[in-house]
Amino acid sequence: MTIAVGDRLPEATLVRIGEKGPEAVSMADKVKGRKVAIFAVPGAFTPTCHSAHVPSFIRTKDQFAAKGVDEIICVSVNDPFVMKAWGEATGATAAGLTMLADADSSFTKAIGMDFSAPPAGLIARSRRYAMLVEDGVVKLMEIEQSPGTCEISGGESLLAKI
Repeated sequence: MTIAVGDRLPEATLVRIGEKGPEAVSMADKVKGRKVAIFAVPGAFTPTCHSAHVPSFIRTKDQFAAKGVDEIICVSVNDPFVMKAWGEATGATAAGLTMLADADSSFTKAIGMDFSAPPAGLIARSRRYAMLVEDGVVKLMEIEQSPGTCEISGGESLLAKI
């Protein structure tokens, strides 16, 4: 079942690279008592993700903050080393976006957002979406119909709906 507005995010542990290497990140801890924008991409360094989706949230980060959003989190089914390198390459890390790896796709599957495209080498990846979560509850949810488009899930689009 795909997560929808009004649903609570499931318990999930994602991974990031910290000062001492890989570290677990509880999604429940990230969203508890906070307003958080979460967006997901099919893959780090893939064309639309790299040139459109991440840059849209870098451009709008200050505007999200002005609307009370405490953090912007990018999730991808990649390993945390790739997410760290991608955050550095795009400027997302420097801009203050949080880059989290859903390495085993468990969070993505738990919210019903997984898909596979074997011809492109994408197995058990995330559909492209953006959501606004307040204290663990989904308030806005925008899901792209095609993994190659970033129209309703981009930073500007989600920001306009807050």
